[in-house]
Amino acid sequence: MSSQPASRRTVLCCAALAGAAGLGAAACTPGGSGKKASPTPTAPVDLGSAGVVPVGGAKIYREQRVVVAQPAKGEFTAFSAVCTHAGCVVDSVEDGRIGCPCHGSQFDARTGKVIEGPAVAPLPSVPVTAKGGRLVAGPGA
Repeated sequence: MSSQPASRRTVLCCAALAGAAGLGAAACTPGGSGKKASPTPTAPVDLGSAGVVPVGGAKIYREQRVVVAQPAKGEFTAFSAVCTHAGCVVDSVEDGRIGCPCHGSQFDARTGKVIEGPAVAPLPSVPVTAKGGRLVAGPGA
């Protein structure tokens, strides 16, 4: 067996491979190296005027990760805007369907239930109330 020291090239190559393997492992763990954000608000969030949510339709509040529907005048329901398949934020509401841009999942805007996969779990419900003409979503709403 030879006892020659490793060349500089071998050492650098092995260090690069070890670093890449570590990054790959971190990318494959849930949440990566950071803490995963909650798919629903963790505190009450003021969404603004209730009048912007159409009767019989829904509105996506992308920054707050909430979709609010108004199935009947003055009746509001809300769901997480984070797709239950791969964690993408939904981006469309058409014909009573909430659409995810990543893999095509579709959810019912009134109930949050899956209409079309690959998602299999419904969008989580979020408490929502209309107070003084303004919508508030999240715990304690």
